[in-house]
Amino acid sequence: MQTYEQSLEQAKQFLLEHDDFLVVSHIQPDGDAVSSTVAVGWLLSCLGKKFTLINEGSIPERMQFLLMSDQIVNMEQNPLERTFQHVICVDCADFGRVGLTERYFDNNAEILNIDHHPTNNGYGSVTLIKPDAAATAEILYDLINISNVTWNQEIATAIYTGLLTDTGGFRYSNTSPKVMAIASKLLDYGVNGPELSEQLLESMTHAQMKVLTKALRSLQMTDDGKISWVCITPQDMIDTGAANEDLEGIVNYPRNIQGVEVGILFKVINDQAVKVSMRSAGKVDVAALAQSFGGGGHVRAAGCKIEGAMETIVPEVIERVRSFL
Repeated sequence: MQTYEQSLEQAKQFLLEHDDFLVVSHIQPDGDAVSSTVAVGWLLSCLGKKFTLINEGSIPERMQFLLMSDQIVNMEQNPLERTFQHVICVDCADFGRVGLTERYFDNNAEILNIDHHPTNNGYGSVTLIKPDAAATAEILYDLINISNVTWNQEIATAIYTGLLTDTGGFRYSNTSPKVMAIASKLLDYGVNGPELSEQLLESMTHAQMKVLTKALRSLQMTDDGKISWVCITPQDMIDTGAANEDLEGIVNYPRNIQGVEVGILFKVINDQAVKVSMRSAGKVDVAALAQSFGGGGHVRAAGCKIEGAMETIVPEVIERVRSFL
């Protein structure tokens, strides 16, 4: 089995030996997904490569300050008219997370898989996976460093954004000494840490506040106080004018209740499916829990999509969580 350093070198060679790349991240992209997408785009531009950045949907408004974010194609609004032989997937825990962008992959496409999720199954021709990395942006920091390119404030801000959001403002258990050392270096490049924290973690839109209020009204808890959950319906989204990006962080509210081991957000997608987001206090491996439903993620943060109606899915998930306690 090759070392991380060997994987980095192999990924670097993939970028150098090929051209005309398609760069994709996971559906409903978060801070790490967006920052990793633009970081790869920036690196490819430094290497003189052609590339197309794409996502199944739109980029969260609060991320649109990042360099090249305006170049990420929303395929729902601007479908492409071609396919690509060379594809770079960033922050996609499994292949299904690329969503509908798969239609732009050649049948025999060569894929570079860059990710930090422990549940990643190693899809692709070349894999650069580091499960103990705090974010995919941390891996890209290393890849950029071995690529003989010159750092600037914009790319440093992008990498910092990925680290900041995936560590919960450097509060989660994945905040390693290496993460803090990287953050310190990025600040040296001129990153405005307090401003990013305010924009990405603190400020809320009116829609976010309204949908959070709706969610908290649905708050429930098991009798032993170890599992707590909230639910969001399509009507809640309509009533509050919220977008999917406005739901980020809501799952932490049931999780943060004293004594709760697992907090859950159930979001009804439609009559046939529910998205389930889970957060653990540390005792329960929610990545394994999500995998049991066909999903994945991290030990303390994971999710899945379950086919069925909310009324049957909620009790089924709660019972599965009980078995993990």
